Amino acid sequence: MATIYDHTVPDTKGGEFSLAENKGKVMLIVNTATGCGFTPQYKEIEEIYEKYHDKGFEVIDIPCNQFAGQAPESDEEIHEFCQLKYHTQFPQMKKSDVNGENALPLYAYLKSQKGFEGFGAGPAALAMSAMLKKIDKDYKNNPDIKWNFTKFVVDREGNVAARFEPTAKMEKVEECVASLI
Repeated sequence: MATIYDHTVPDTKGGEFSLAENKGKVMLIVNTATGCGFTPQYKEIEEIYEKYHDKGFEVIDIPCNQFAGQAPESDEEIHEFCQLKYHTQFPQMKKSDVNGENALPLYAYLKSQKGFEGFGAGPAALAMSAMLKKIDKDYKNNPDIKWNFTKFVVDREGNVAARFEPTAKMEKVEECVASLI
């Protein structure tokens, strides 16, 4: 049976990044976009990265243009945007699909480990639910990634410990990461 460490993701230099390189580390795997209402989460992701990186924490940032075309730029332009606007230091991978026939195999694995459990409560959760009902009436019953900034946290043993939808408070994401460090 495959593990998280059997997966690779394309990097921006034409190669493959093996998740096995992060064996023994806590990972946050996130599909991102530069033109999304959740894009400011880059700031908090970078803060978590800076706080825990030296303790064995890595971020795997996978830009994705599948949700309302919110990451239309080239990989280089996305990287420049993130560094200039949010001072990101964690590595960014090549822009890739997370759903559908061209989705990274990593995402099939992640979704098989942690399915969709809802957006939680609050205005952002209600807005996401209303929008998704128009796109996919059955969205609640499939594990697909629903939008940009869906986050998976992987523990030091390679287990997918948690899935956070974009509407989740970043404090909850940090609490999860801190509990695994």
